[in-house]
Amino acid sequence: MPVELLILIGVFVLIAVLFLFAKRPIYEIMAVAFIFVVIVSGQWSELWGYLVFPATNNLFYIIFAFLVVAAVFDATDAVNRIIRIMLAVIGKLPGGAGYVALMASTFMASLSGTGPGNVAATGVFTIPMMKRTGFKPHLAATTEMSASMLGNIIPPSGIVFLSFAIYQDVTGDDLPLSTWMLAAYIIGAWFFLQRLITLFVLAKINNVKPVPQDQIPGFRESLKQGWSALFLPLVIFIPLFIDSQATDFLTSRLGEDGAAAFSSAVLMFTPAIAAAYAFLIGRSNFSNGSAGAKERYAVFANSLKSVVPIAATIYFAYATSEAFGGMGVDDAIQEVFSAMDIPLWLLVIVIPMFFAVLGMILPGSAQIAILGGAMISVFATLGGDPLILAALLPAMTGALEGMTPPLALGLYVAMGIADSKFGPTVKYALIWVALHIILSMLLLAGLLPIFVL
Repeated sequence: MPVELLILIGVFVLIAVLFLFAKRPIYEIMAVAFIFVVIVSGQWSELWGYLVFPATNNLFYIIFAFLVVAAVFDATDAVNRIIRIMLAVIGKLPGGAGYVALMASTFMASLSGTGPGNVAATGVFTIPMMKRTGFKPHLAATTEMSASMLGNIIPPSGIVFLSFAIYQDVTGDDLPLSTWMLAAYIIGAWFFLQRLITLFVLAKINNVKPVPQDQIPGFRESLKQGWSALFLPLVIFIPLFIDSQATDFLTSRLGEDGAAAFSSAVLMFTPAIAAAYAFLIGRSNFSNGSAGAKERYAVFANSLKSVVPIAATIYFAYATSEAFGGMGVDDAIQEVFSAMDIPLWLLVIVIPMFFAVLGMILPGSAQIAILGGAMISVFATLGGDPLILAALLPAMTGALEGMTPPLALGLYVAMGIADSKFGPTVKYALIWVALHIILSMLLLAGLLPIFVL
């Protein structure tokens, strides 16, 4: 076996031990994994270059900016206003509490970038709400689990940006980040639709009732209080869409370097504009009714506790990926798969299932950092579209890391809140996981469109 693969296996074991048994935070684990790779591969002369590399890429600063915006949305109550409107609209439907939980938890998890953590944060509200309307504990638990893990694949979740960085490193493609983010939203929409249909069927089977009338806010009142928050997604989406669709026009006017600089500026300013808008519409949420400099500073300062660990995880994952690239892991894995002579159709089936199993022991960011570049290269070598595979990496890693039994952190957190039994909960979890994997295969095979790619 090539020494590169032995080192790769060693990193798997190290991360699994630190994550499952030592219970260390993932940002700390990725830092240790980075040092481990450099030491065992003898790349001491490249240590500083690998460590500094993420800081030289404006992508990292864009990630940080979007993470801070998530904290601003929370502090200004913008997200809760949207949730109240959703509850007023769909709470009266059979299983309405589940649809609200699905939308709210997905949205919140995309901002926090942590599925299991979001289960704990939002599940304490959504799971009891579902149980009160007739959801059996195991259905409530798995609905929340599936919704929270879905948020990992929707921007501004960090692993979406990490996948883009690794794709660019491997292929050298100058695809605009805005196009990548639009593709991520489309992929997220496919998986959201899959979850909506799954929830509809399971709610029918379990004869789930609507949310009690006394728990549903009035639509007019909710809209009056929260209409301005409905523009927040547009504040983020419209600049990305314009930048993505105007690439040829900008290149003809500004040249390739100018168009790239403009795209970077759009992506840096978009979270700033979104934050400014959130402060504007949410100023009444502060004690003095104003979002002045003091209040804004407090929000940004408080956000560091949640933002820095995620940013550090992405930073060291990016550096670790560079170290693996310098070691030649991509070529080693590519040689192994080429020697096996696997047809492309079989690879389309194997890759999602492989990541589902790997997600039992490794977080999504670690999977992408260690194997993302290699799998992109292998898929391209065997005739697949590397861009499609790279775009689906968050769906095959981050979305499944806490769902796949028997080692499913997001599932167990939801089980604890719902007080559900292990057997029925695992059976329902496998339904969600199986349908997620099947949809991943369909997208990877190109049978469903990702319109902007």
